[in-house]
Amino acid sequence: MNIGKSLVLLVVAAVLTYPLVPQSSDYIIHVMTLAMVYMILAMGLNIVPGFCGLLDLGYVGFYGIGAYTAGLLTIHYGLSFWVIVPLAALNGALWGALLGAPTLRLTGDYFAIVTFGFSELVVLFLTNEIWLTRGPLGLPGIQPITLNLTWLNDAWYFEFYDKTPNFYVVAILVGLVFFIMRRMEDSRLGRAWYAIREDPLAAASCGVNILNYKVIAFAISAAIGAVGGAFYARWSMFLSPDMFKFWESFLVLCMVVLGGLGNIKGALLGAVILVSLGEVLREVLSSLGLPPESRFMAYGLIMVLIMRFKPAGFFPAIASSGRSNPLLIDLQKRLAARNAPKEETRDAAT
Repeated sequence: MNIGKSLVLLVVAAVLTYPLVPQSSDYIIHVMTLAMVYMILAMGLNIVPGFCGLLDLGYVGFYGIGAYTAGLLTIHYGLSFWVIVPLAALNGALWGALLGAPTLRLTGDYFAIVTFGFSELVVLFLTNEIWLTRGPLGLPGIQPITLNLTWLNDAWYFEFYDKTPNFYVVAILVGLVFFIMRRMEDSRLGRAWYAIREDPLAAASCGVNILNYKVIAFAISAAIGAVGGAFYARWSMFLSPDMFKFWESFLVLCMVVLGGLGNIKGALLGAVILVSLGEVLREVLSSLGLPPESRFMAYGLIMVLIMRFKPAGFFPAIASSGRSNPLLIDLQKRLAARNAPKEETRDAAT
C-alpha cells in the first residue's frame, strides 16, 4: 500500500473515531455531518455534468423531493427511516425519469434552463400547496431516525436525537453511495456515459442509445439526491421551502467543479472544502455586518477562478484514477502492441 492511500485511510479513521472522543465538539460533529450530506449530493450531481457532460442547475429539486417525501411519510404514516430511504430514492428516480425523458434531447444552455425551471417549480409547489406541505410555515414535528431492535431485546429501541448516531448513519450512506458510484464508473453503464460525454455522435455510431443512457443517469442522480434529502429531513426534524432554493444547486455544482467533473473523490473533497469554507465565511461575514447569504459571492468568485485557471478542477490527478481500470489498461496494451509493427515499418521507410 502506497503512502497516499495510507494517509487517506488514516484521515478517514481519525474522522470516524472523532465523535467517540470525550473532548469532541458537538459543533464539529454537526459540520462533519453536514459535509457528508453534501458529499452525497455532490456524488449524485456528478453523474449528470461529470459523467454525461450535461449542465444540471436544478438538482436541489430532487433533494427537496426526497426531504419532503421523508417528512410527510414520517408525520402521516410513522414509517421507519430505513423504509423511507428506498421509497424516497424511488420517488426521486421517478421524477428524474419524468423530467429527463422529454428534456434530455436538449443540450447545452437549453437543458440547463429547463433544469433551473424545474427546481423553481418544486419550490413554488412546496410554498403554495399549503394543504400538503404547510407552505412557508414549514414542516415541523418530523421524528428523528430510530433503530428498532426489540425483536432481539425489548429494551433495544433507539431514537437518534444525539448528533453522534446521526453522524454514523450518514457516514454509512456516504460509503454506500461511494461504493455504488465506483461500481457504476467501472461498468458498461459508466463507460457508455463517458462515451456520450466525449463524443455523442461516435457513441451513437457504436450502438449506445444516448437518450436511454441519459435518462438512466438522470434517474440515478435524482435518486441519490432524494436519499440525501431523506436523511436531512430526519436529521434536522424541520423542513421549509427556503431550504431548497437555487443557491443550493449552485453550491453543490461548485463542489463538483472544484473537485473536477467526473471525479468521484474530487466531489467528496469539494464538499469538505466548501462546507468548511462556508462555516468560516459565516463567522467572518457576520463580524463584518454582512448577511450570511453573501457567502455565495465567494462561491461565484471560486467558480470564475476555477474556470479560468483550473478548468479540470483542483484535483485532476484523482480523476486519472479511473484510468487504472484493468480493462482500460489491457486495452491500451493491446492497442500499443498492434500499433508497434506499423511504427517500426514507418521508421524503416523514412
